[in-house]
Amino acid sequence: MRVFKETQRFNQWWLRLLVIAVMGVCIAATVNAFDKITEDPTQFWVILIISTLTIVILIFLLVFTKLETKIDEKGIHYKFWPFNLSERLLSWREISSCEVRKYSPISEYGGWGYRTGFTKNSGALNVKGNKGIQIELKNGKKLLLGTQKGTDVNAVLKTYSGKLIS
Repeated sequence: MRVFKETQRFNQWWLRLLVIAVMGVCIAATVNAFDKITEDPTQFWVILIISTLTIVILIFLLVFTKLETKIDEKGIHYKFWPFNLSERLLSWREISSCEVRKYSPISEYGGWGYRTGFTKNSGALNVKGNKGIQIELKNGKKLLLGTQKGTDVNAVLKTYSGKLIS
């Protein structure tokens, strides 16, 4: 029995820089509203609450969002927390084909994250990079799970290729 496991997080430098920039805008808006607190205290409190919520949500998503993938004798398990609170399983009986491929995150899916494709019945869960496990189900739906370990995935998929029942 061979098992593949991978956990990916949004830890790109440019994403952190973007979050810092948004935080700077929120803080600047709050400071600007504080200067006018004597004129309209309600405006200050609204801006403070919105800015604080924006910062907390962005930090929460950056720190806690993760894509977990596991391939074993049962099938392909995945969880994209916090969007999938429980693990999903695609059993080998449901899968018609499965392979690692290079893809274009922006032109095929509009970027990274929990994505729906531009074609019907396709989607992607990806965090970074341009390699993924392309899964085609017997019902015609397609799902791409991003991976940073394409070689390891290929080796495990070869192990379980006999489980793909036509």
